[in-house]
Amino acid sequence: MTRARLREVVRLSHATIDPRQHRDELFEYYSIPAYQDGQSPVLSPGDAIRSIKLIVDSSTVLFGKLNPDVPKIWRVGRTDGHRQIASTEFFALQPHPDVLDREYLYFLCWSSHLLPKAIGFGHGSTPSRQRVDPNAFMDLEVPVPPLDEQRRIARILSTVETAKAASFAAKRALNAARTAFLGQMILGNSPIPRHWQRARLDELAIIERGKFAHRPRNDPAFYGGSTPFVQTGDVTASHGGVIRKWSQTLNERGLAVSRVFPKGTLLVTIAANIGYVAELGFDAAFPDSLIAITPRNDGVFSGWLRCYLTTQQSLMDERAPRGTQKNINIEFLRPWPVYVPPVVEQERLVHAFEAFRRLDDAIAAKSLAIDSLFQTMLGELFAGSSRTAAA
Repeated sequence: MTRARLREVVRLSHATIDPRQHRDELFEYYSIPAYQDGQSPVLSPGDAIRSIKLIVDSSTVLFGKLNPDVPKIWRVGRTDGHRQIASTEFFALQPHPDVLDREYLYFLCWSSHLLPKAIGFGHGSTPSRQRVDPNAFMDLEVPVPPLDEQRRIARILSTVETAKAASFAAKRALNAARTAFLGQMILGNSPIPRHWQRARLDELAIIERGKFAHRPRNDPAFYGGSTPFVQTGDVTASHGGVIRKWSQTLNERGLAVSRVFPKGTLLVTIAANIGYVAELGFDAAFPDSLIAITPRNDGVFSGWLRCYLTTQQSLMDERAPRGTQKNINIEFLRPWPVYVPPVVEQERLVHAFEAFRRLDDAIAAKSLAIDSLFQTMLGELFAGSSRTAAA
């Protein structure tokens, strides 16, 4: 057999268990959140698992059928004695071992033979709840070279995946170190040094709302000029806390109903995405869905305010009034407490933040390069296996 439909070489397991009937038993649980949090299953008692789950074992490859455009492809590991279960939002794929190697199946799921086609088989009531049609998925034709060739392909791709895992582990370690640093220095997990001052944000900075007076805001007659027009998405997408690019500009008409703020102004998001902070890397205008923060005096370093306010985002989001859409305003921000160390310490702490950012940048660049290599090798090796299968 050189090419086959997936259902001819893989069994789709439907065996299930209700963990609630085994309240005190610990299960090794492969859940969607566990995958997203680091691809490690969690040990959970049956009474904490609220619905029926798939029964899986170490021969299984899990393919996330919910929202496949966000891939979730997972090997089930060897058990340490606990029964293994998985969310029913996965397909439990079990290869026929005499014709298909499990490691080859795992990488095949990432390849152009399965993943992009599965995305095309999504259906659901809303764009955010798309599920892959199982019959169409299992009818896909895939290359099935000899087992020794499958294992060779899997070994090569495993070396790149090991590098990906190391990069991911470095990212997690960096985040843990940054969290520990913030907890010790800023977030109150230890006592705030006595010589640090505590002040309201409006005592330290001028707080102003952005401006775009015309409605509707999306009127094209006001756009397409030379003045950068920054919006909420530019703040949340900023890298390293500094906005360095823009996606929209104002013309003269737009500029007449807006206002330009100088480079270095801090912007805070106040609607839907609450409390995200970034610094303007250029002069720009922006709408009233953003708030501008400008330090009042030399005793407060702008970089310190940016770093400090960055640590407050989750707390701002938690405390934001809830209506049709969460939002905050200037009155919400005016009394926000800010701890202020002496300027020399502000500079030292900002330098530490910048060191974390540079490490983050380096890890991100390495991860991008490894991902690119993985995709290239995936394409080349599976293209080769297709040619072999067709020969």
